[in-house]
Amino acid sequence: MVTLIALCAIGAEKILTNELKQLGYKTTGKAPGRVSFLSDEDGMFRANLCLRTADRVYLQVASFRADNFDSLFDGIERVAWQDYLKKDTRVVIDKVRSHKSKLNSEHTVQGMVHKAIYKKLGKVWRMEVLPETGDQVDIRVYIEEDNVLVLLDLSGTPLNKRGYRTEGGIAPLRETTAAALLQMMLWRRKTPLHDPFCGSGTIAIEAALYAYNVAPGFGRRFAIETMPFFNKDRAMDIKRAEAEKIRPDAQARITGTDIDPAAVERARINAEHACVTAGRALQLIGSDARIQRPDFDVCDFHDLSAPYESGLLLGNPPYGERIGDQAEAYELYQDMAALFKEFPGWQMGYITSHPQFEQAIGKTASSVKKLKFGNLDTSFYIF
Repeated sequence: MVTLIALCAIGAEKILTNELKQLGYKTTGKAPGRVSFLSDEDGMFRANLCLRTADRVYLQVASFRADNFDSLFDGIERVAWQDYLKKDTRVVIDKVRSHKSKLNSEHTVQGMVHKAIYKKLGKVWRMEVLPETGDQVDIRVYIEEDNVLVLLDLSGTPLNKRGYRTEGGIAPLRETTAAALLQMMLWRRKTPLHDPFCGSGTIAIEAALYAYNVAPGFGRRFAIETMPFFNKDRAMDIKRAEAEKIRPDAQARITGTDIDPAAVERARINAEHACVTAGRALQLIGSDARIQRPDFDVCDFHDLSAPYESGLLLGNPPYGERIGDQAEAYELYQDMAALFKEFPGWQMGYITSHPQFEQAIGKTASSVKKLKFGNLDTSFYIF
């Protein structure tokens, strides 16, 4: 068994924990923005392939106490780095986080860890200088109350980069955040879903991947595939096993609209890419089935009306930060109050960083979830 750590938006830890349990993994702890879990070796690839709400997956390669730089250096040097890295690997200590620890100079820790790794590899391989001409591998270090966690990045490019979005437009919603919103709403594939501010189509596309049970990572590669312990044949077996779980015959009614014709065209292109990728996954098991595409149309949200008695409106309206200003966003939210009249039997969920959203829309949410991704603090309002 190995210990893996998955990162997510701060506030989405419970959603990620539930997702890990559904995949059959035992969680062992969580902290803001991350959840640790136990897995067999297959999980190092499978978690990257299957997790919808995780931003990255790391392998925990070491855990030890260090209250001075000598003990930190020794602890890093004890790791069998030759098992994780190739001779030409370029090692980058991409992030250090120290909290309530004597080793509080993150820059110094970064340099010390890098030096210790290269000293160990130089000894093992009898090399004065390592070439660093191969693939980059990122290492992350967390120090909490003098307890050191050393993590090897198995994802590479963040997992929200599914591979289907060729162009995101202005202020696109992260794919992993869209997946988390769907889980927070407890959405089920038989419930009609509409995004009235679809932009590049992220919410509708993530809903389609979930509805048809398509693993989100089929359209991309992961950092683990460059590592010496990666088993290519076993990874293909895992892909085939996940392809067997795809349900092209499932019924789902997933739609999106936007006032911008260019955005709607981007959404259609991105959805096509995602569904073609799902089709290629099905080809791994000899199936030529197709995944139903979400429907996108140009429409101002003022002109919308409910096509069914019940359903879910889920949207990412402009925040007034990268699109317009907060005064314009406030006016838009006031106009959105009309949606409650036009969709009387529907649930609604909207994510925004605007502090006066409830006041503007004239409704008190039944639940408000705080989410932080990157440097952006947002609230998810559920009605």
